Amino acid sequence: MGIEEFAELAARLMSQPAAPGHEELVQSEVRRICTENNLDPVQDRFGNFVIRLRQGGPQRLVAFSAHMDHPGFEIIRRLGPRKCLARFLGGVGDDYFRAGIPLRLMPGNVPAVLGRRVGKQRTFEVTSRSILDRVSKFAVWELSDFVRRRGRIYGRACDDLIGVAAILAALIDLRRNRVRCNVIGVVSRAEEVGFFGALSLAGTRELPREALVVSLETSRELPPVKMGKGMIIRVGDRASIFNSDATRYLTEVGAEASSRRKSFRWQRALMAGGTCEATAYQEFGYQTCAVCVALGNYHNCASSLRIAEEFVDAQDACDMAYFLTEVARRAGDFDQFVGRLPARLRKLRTQAVRALRKGDAGT
Repeated sequence: MGIEEFAELAARLMSQPAAPGHEELVQSEVRRICTENNLDPVQDRFGNFVIRLRQGGPQRLVAFSAHMDHPGFEIIRRLGPRKCLARFLGGVGDDYFRAGIPLRLMPGNVPAVLGRRVGKQRTFEVTSRSILDRVSKFAVWELSDFVRRRGRIYGRACDDLIGVAAILAALIDLRRNRVRCNVIGVVSRAEEVGFFGALSLAGTRELPREALVVSLETSRELPPVKMGKGMIIRVGDRASIFNSDATRYLTEVGAEASSRRKSFRWQRALMAGGTCEATAYQEFGYQTCAVCVALGNYHNCASSLRIAEEFVDAQDACDMAYFLTEVARRAGDFDQFVGRLPARLRKLRTQAVRALRKGDAGT
């Protein structure tokens, strides 16, 4: 999928506001995109989507996972004709919550502003600019949904709708090109409050234990990673190091993909800016690895305590989708790819033993 088509897909998803537990608009858009592209989105009893695509002969099962929600406000109760009480869900530092910051009440896209803090918890008064004629369920920062500028995608919720877009783009491409594959696309809920969607799915029949799980994220840009230098094979997060064999497989696929497509670039790094769904899946026994793209203004936290749009490099994001198609396409070669390093080391060991016995290791 080219960058224009990918950007259109991302724009459709990012134009649907969401907060943890309030992903209905994104769910509806995912369903529409799948229907348009002859994909079958099955919604489990927890509200996660499980999108299965199996084509051709036997192939290793690969599951790609990303989440629909983004930090936001949950409305607790109404306080008056123009005022309600809201609780913030997700990881944003206390100093960013300043009275007067513009918000958007949902449903209805009702303009509002953040009011005073109530109590010690992250609970706030929210005041609408007009009389509320419907029940508000959640609120989001009043920021641009989607803007593409100077090679970057800006929006309130790059995290993790760029990941969702990459999964859908990969599934569309795999189906369109009739690639032999055995893939599950997992689009989960409520990640920002403790991986609720992923944890509810882990261990169920919808996600078989033999699946190779690849978690997708947008992750805070930290050295040595550089935005615009390629998507990232993520060896771990703040809490975990991911499965060595699975990560080695991704690395081998990346090396082959870059040799076949010269424009494709990738990086490899520990992205310790946060904890992702890969940790949750790994702790429940799945062979797990992860990929991501570098993210600016993580969770909308910009410099000088400003709330601002997140951003990613558009080509990095598009390349992540392409990489997923390669991961699915080569899954039948998993053991062969993973076995390359041990084979090289065994050959080197034979050479080492022969050289050291002869006393000519330095020749």
